[in-house]
Amino acid sequence: MVAVFARDVRVAFRQRQDLLNPLLFFVMVVTLFPLGVSPEVGFLKQSGAGILWVAALLSVLLSLDHLFRHDFDDGTLEQLVLQPQPLFLLILAKTLAHWMLTGLPLVILTPVLGVMVHLDGNSVAILCLTLLIGTPVLSLIGSIGAALTLGLRSAGVLLSLLIIPLYIPVLIFGTGTVAAAAEGAPVAGYLALMGAFLVLALTLAPFASAAALRISMSNS
Repeated sequence: MVAVFARDVRVAFRQRQDLLNPLLFFVMVVTLFPLGVSPEVGFLKQSGAGILWVAALLSVLLSLDHLFRHDFDDGTLEQLVLQPQPLFLLILAKTLAHWMLTGLPLVILTPVLGVMVHLDGNSVAILCLTLLIGTPVLSLIGSIGAALTLGLRSAGVLLSLLIIPLYIPVLIFGTGTVAAAAEGAPVAGYLALMGAFLVLALTLAPFASAAALRISMSNS
């Protein structure tokens, strides 16, 4: 797992375009949304968390097509499938590398963009916490769709259709947590549910991705 994780990180830094595209997309969506809808402070305070969450979700979705694609094209994925180690652990390592390179930078950028949409300090802190818990769930669920659509034409469109419905609960509770914090309501229940989503995804998603990957490889 350590070797697969380190390799994916090294490969990602050699392909900087794939690494930077989701981050630039995230910044552009959050920056352009007030210009296209409304720059009013009251509106941005109310909808800022939703804007950032939707932008983060779409940024992660944009990067999922490359999760297995490069390894599939150069034959590395076949070698991983044939390894004696459990495939689900290797996929978990690849997914964690994907999150560290895509989801974690989004969390780091969030405080700056949160101030841009006029969120207060407490809301920004809660938003960062929800993204820190939620973006790994997005990567883990997305790995299932990326494995299922591997090798298909127009895989990006099909991947979006498969994965976005599964992202909706995470999006609802992520934005709901920030809204509750802004109103002064307790957020422990929201965070506990998001933590449950993360534990469930960590437990089940690598097995589902491994099964989907074997099916895709056998059909290719």
